Amino acid sequence: MKKNIHVVGAVIEEDNKILCAQRGNSKTLAMKWEFPGGKIEKGETPKEALYREIQEEMKCEVEIGAEIDTTVYEYDFGIVHLTTFYCSLKKGSPVLTEHIDIKWLDRSELSDLDWAPADIPAIEKITLHGKED
Repeated sequence: MKKNIHVVGAVIEEDNKILCAQRGNSKTLAMKWEFPGGKIEKGETPKEALYREIQEEMKCEVEIGAEIDTTVYEYDFGIVHLTTFYCSLKKGSPVLTEHIDIKWLDRSELSDLDWAPADIPAIEKITLHGKED
């Protein structure tokens, strides 16, 4: 039986652009694009995990807004439960520590990238509906 992995992703928006982050070559889902974030640790709420992960991964602070979507996607390595939230930068600017590249794109450009499959439903919601919070 595959393990369930609960993760969060930040849809960070600034000046009508959304932050997209590219995974490195040595990582699972190598070179795929994703919303930055990570695993929810025991005892954390999704928002607490997201706040911590963005501080660790991007060396900046975000304000977390409305939930966008929760997606369940079965990969070879496990079943990922991804919850995405709209976020805005509160302090600092994103720095590359875990990712090899970042891009700020318009909503209409998001589908041009090669995304990790679990992120795609959130992209579809963002692109179709726009910001709802």
